[in-house]
Amino acid sequence: MSAKTPYLKTLALSLWLAICFLPLSARVCKAQEDPYFVTYSDDLEEPGHLEVGTKTAIAAPDSSNTFGAVAMELEYGVRAWWTAEVYLDGQATAQDSAVFTGFRLENRARLLTRDHRINPLIYVEYEDLSAADKTILEFVGHDMQDDMSMSNAVLRREHQHEAELKLILSSDVKNWNISENFIGEKNLGHAPWEFGYAVGVSRPLRSAAREHLCIFCAEKLTAGIEAYGGLGDTDSLTMRATSHYAAPVLGWQLPKDTRLSFSYGIGLTRESLDQAFRVGVAFEIDPLSGWFHGPRERVY
Repeated sequence: MSAKTPYLKTLALSLWLAICFLPLSARVCKAQEDPYFVTYSDDLEEPGHLEVGTKTAIAAPDSSNTFGAVAMELEYGVRAWWTAEVYLDGQATAQDSAVFTGFRLENRARLLTRDHRINPLIYVEYEDLSAADKTILEFVGHDMQDDMSMSNAVLRREHQHEAELKLILSSDVKNWNISENFIGEKNLGHAPWEFGYAVGVSRPLRSAAREHLCIFCAEKLTAGIEAYGGLGDTDSLTMRATSHYAAPVLGWQLPKDTRLSFSYGIGLTRESLDQAFRVGVAFEIDPLSGWFHGPRERVY
């Protein structure tokens, strides 16, 4: 298997999963426009709406082979203040194998009903993953690239049941979004709490929309940067011997309310991956109840 095989296979899988759902896109609403891959803002799904998407990460640890990992996400608006999500994760590593690595159950809830200068949300997640998971949706504790260097056969033997909490703070200043995440994660065994962070800043390249339909125009693009990394654990709250990244991000709004997102992460420490390329595909489906119930007649 060539070094480029996981790049091509994983990217193709990510796009194929999205294309499978494209027949549904005739009944879609506008997908969220934040281009972040690790940082969460205060955007939530509208009640009854379902967002379908994939997040693909491609990287190469110094002491191991290139890998590509895909997280397929199904995000549902339960209430105006509450969004629930399921992630299904898998990865392929060059000269090794492709494996399904597990799932995540996520909930995000607003703490305040109205918009404020700073909008706080609480995030709760349960993870049932093997150590072979390489979707790198966050970095906590002393996560480092060496954790990904062993073979899939060895890594998948270690199963992890973890709980994750995040405090999400998000602000919209004119056309800018500024979001900060504080992360706490704990293995449900006897491991200590591990901590991490993610910060993102983004804005549309142009705020005013054109009167005519366009694809390659500035208002369809959202650009920004996010930074994320580990902060040690309860035994050693520190930034030493931890992974940290800076990643320019770009979001592109396509016709039929499909969104593409791109990111190029740059490792800032020896423990970090040198680079990590990410691509995301997402679109949003209108209320599911409308599929099964026609318009009701008004009763006078």
